[in-house]
Amino acid sequence: MQRRQGRVNAGLLLLLYQISQVGLQNIPSVTLGVLALNIFLFLNPVRPLSEVCISVNEGFYRKNWQRLLLSPVHHADDWHLYYNMISMLWKGIMLEKKLKSIWFAYIIAVFSVLIGVVYMVLEFMLVKILDDPSYEMHCAVGFSGVLFALKVLNNHYNPGRVSSILGLQISSKYACWVELVAIHLISPGTSFAGHLAGILVGLMYTMGPLKKIMKACTGYIFHRRFHRTLVIQPVTHVCLAV
Repeated sequence: MQRRQGRVNAGLLLLLYQISQVGLQNIPSVTLGVLALNIFLFLNPVRPLSEVCISVNEGFYRKNWQRLLLSPVHHADDWHLYYNMISMLWKGIMLEKKLKSIWFAYIIAVFSVLIGVVYMVLEFMLVKILDDPSYEMHCAVGFSGVLFALKVLNNHYNPGRVSSILGLQISSKYACWVELVAIHLISPGTSFAGHLAGILVGLMYTMGPLKKIMKACTGYIFHRRFHRTLVIQPVTHVCLAV
């Protein structure tokens, strides 16, 4: 990551300015935490990008599963960080207030990992369909996949809105799909599969079984803790009595 030293990170400075304009007191806690984590890791990366990005080769074949956790919170440069975190700022403010902080944090955590898994599945499918093993080496990094998933959630919870994309007025119902294609055409270097993975995970939550599975998991954890408390309490009383 030596390339970041010795130059002004204009994107980072602009991001900090935008955050100050909104005001820290107006940013919900989880959203603020996500912003802080991504900024911190941009300035103090855990490893070089080549060692945190996720790909079929690194994630599936080499079993470097920690990349599922590291890849979403590392960014290629300051402008990559800026655009992703500005998007996170506004989506987070809208969604966290609606979904509440604990559930929103749960969504961010699950989406961050699951999108990496879906991304690898999509790239593996491209290898088989196109008979091109180079897709196994495509390595993705950044928070944009999670942002596409949050866009699906935001459109789901706020239906009937209209988004402006390249000057075109698009219904929020289709906005994520149009933006997916538009970003790929404007910036061919971006990860189409990574963004598509985000949309698919968002749809798995709003239209598929993901939300029910997540609720079932939290219910199971709560039940286990409650059951263990009931079992431990009588033993504690016996010990005290002795």
